[in-house]
Amino acid sequence: MVASKATQKLSSIASSWPVDPFRPNIQLKNFLKSLSAHPKLTSEAVQAAQLLRDNAIQKKYSLATKTLQPASMPRHYERLVEGYERSARGAGRPWWQVFFGVWK
Repeated sequence: MVASKATQKLSSIASSWPVDPFRPNIQLKNFLKSLSAHPKLTSEAVQAAQLLRDNAIQKKYSLATKTLQPASMPRHYERLVEGYERSARGAGRPWWQVFFGVWK
């Protein structure tokens, strides 16, 4: 891959990268954009960024239902994702729900 083509590809990957709402001052998008200007940029680095963006590893090695829903707490990861999404929107649970472990 020619250096300028790798630079263009990595720049397009960086521009399509989602924004992290929890770290507004540290964005992977900014790192990838600055990396695209590096003189020793390789096609392997571009391919690795593309695989990360496309969740290729998650698709290749999917997790079993037993892993995602352990017998001891079957809704644990579902609640974790739900809490993360709610927190990203700025909504939280009242203190009493946190204290008593109440989940809706």
